[in-house]
Amino acid sequence: MKLFGLDESQVRELTAGVRGGKSALGDAPPAADVGANCEHSHDVAPVPITNRLHLVGSPEDSGSTAATGSSDDCDSDVASGSSVVSGSSVVSGSADNTATLSVADAMGADTATVAEVFARAAWSGIAEPGDGTAGLLVASLGAGVALTAILESWSPVRLGALVRDARSGDATAGPSVLFAVSPSTDFSEANGDTSAELVQALDLGLQRWRPRLNSTEVIRSLQQAVRVGARLLLATDALWPEALNDLEQHAPLALWWRGIPSALAALPNSIALVGARAATGYGEHIAMEASAGLVDRGFAIVSGAAYGIDGMAHRAALASDGSTVAFLAGGVDRFYPSGHDSLLTRIVASGAVISELPCGAAPTKWRFLQRNRLIAASSAATVVLEAGWRSGSLNTAGHASALGRPLGAVPGPITSPTSAGCHRLIREFAAVCVTNPSEMAELVGERSIQVPLDFPIADADAGAGPVPRTSDQIRVFDALSGRSPRTVADLSRRAGLSSSAVRGALGGLDLDGAAQEREAGWVRRA
Repeated sequence: MKLFGLDESQVRELTAGVRGGKSALGDAPPAADVGANCEHSHDVAPVPITNRLHLVGSPEDSGSTAATGSSDDCDSDVASGSSVVSGSSVVSGSADNTATLSVADAMGADTATVAEVFARAAWSGIAEPGDGTAGLLVASLGAGVALTAILESWSPVRLGALVRDARSGDATAGPSVLFAVSPSTDFSEANGDTSAELVQALDLGLQRWRPRLNSTEVIRSLQQAVRVGARLLLATDALWPEALNDLEQHAPLALWWRGIPSALAALPNSIALVGARAATGYGEHIAMEASAGLVDRGFAIVSGAAYGIDGMAHRAALASDGSTVAFLAGGVDRFYPSGHDSLLTRIVASGAVISELPCGAAPTKWRFLQRNRLIAASSAATVVLEAGWRSGSLNTAGHASALGRPLGAVPGPITSPTSAGCHRLIREFAAVCVTNPSEMAELVGERSIQVPLDFPIADADAGAGPVPRTSDQIRVFDALSGRSPRTVADLSRRAGLSSSAVRGALGGLDLDGAAQEREAGWVRRA
């Protein structure tokens, strides 16, 4: 059987490197190799394959680009066939600030098949982050079957019937489910009234996903991941951040990461420190004191590796010999911003860099906004250190509050516009006023439930203000070029939207003067 034109052995070789196996790609040694100094708590031999891949793909032959690999690295085993590995999770540090994880424990009790691993790697590039329809489809049918549905052009009605059967708990109706969200999710609410909406959502989803079916990009991203030492983390793995399951169908289908396992294991006891990119000296000082103080109290620091507050929070955590995790809006092979290349390299060496996008993916404004939900969901609390009235860090605060995470904000000078967002959170949205690391640590103890944030565009006495762009318009605007005209089909593939949604977004952007149609396609206006 073939998947994307690859036979079973080629798929196994491609997935081996990103699941902890050794690859034949010797031109670039993996960065921050966590396989060094490994001592297994007990040996577990892989179970031989007992079934073949159950997916049929495109007929194109891409076998010449396959990487080769084996499965004796120590941070995870290579998932194979119907093999099952079990054990208790053990993560330990070493003198050189690396960590070891036993073979049996990195995967958890139920090991994914090779086809499922490959399919989730493919889905990470097919669906945009936070795509709830993709999350529902994969959670209901499994990533492999969901990918086959796109490759074989299954109809939305057929997919809808399979999803409804899975949601109603009919175990005989379809394949076994490998959940992208918590397996305890209640699917009993499905009924006939939602059928039309479900089919329509799947139809729009298929229009978004099919233009992105490209076997070459999937293979290239897997090979690049092996070159840089990136790993693919699934929801069934012991190191998966379980707090992400609170995102339900909007949870990531998989996570790409570089670093040491102990950094992922520290996420349940972490606090997110976020703030403005254009930080003042006051804000950077607060970030340094907060990060170092929380590290001294045993917390890991989570942020987004941006300029300003994020960067200072990471640096202070590293300087204090603490654990820090950076969530990126692009692939983990291309550090962004480029000015933080050395910082992110240091984080990989003693912490972790995580993204839900495959290697080679470029960051966009939409992806930054979706990245913020991972920062908020993965950490035990979120603290906004310095933020303007419309700062992007307020988006992270909104996600944290909607998820019921404790939210804190540091006040600043009342004359400083760079602290207006923090004052707004405290006054209007019940954020806890915190002024030092001790008060920030108390947020986790309180586990207070915050009121979901719904920021108005402007004050009532400030006039109507500009009309905000929709999420579709943001994604299409990101996909436009200022010089090269792009067709609707090209924009649909780049933005991960259906053609009809792209046309609608272009109409709004055209009215706003943000986009212009030329003979060869659409361009972004300066």
